[in-house]
Amino acid sequence: MTLEKAREMISTHVQMGSGYNRNATKMVLGELNKDQGQAAVDQIIREFRLDEMWDFQPGTHFESVYK
Repeated sequence: MTLEKAREMISTHVQMGSGYNRNATKMVLGELNKDQGQAAVDQIIREFRLDEMWDFQPGTHFESVYK
């Protein structure tokens, strides 16, 4: 997954803000981690302030559901 695609998807999930969207965001971060690495995940967490919204902390390893 590209960083741009992750931004697009997470932006939509943040706007809705439900528990379902929290879980979907975790899946996106897992895919981003697999394809782009932890630095990209940390960047997205900071950019969208996911630490404040859903308590996602930079440095947290999110795993892809598809290995």
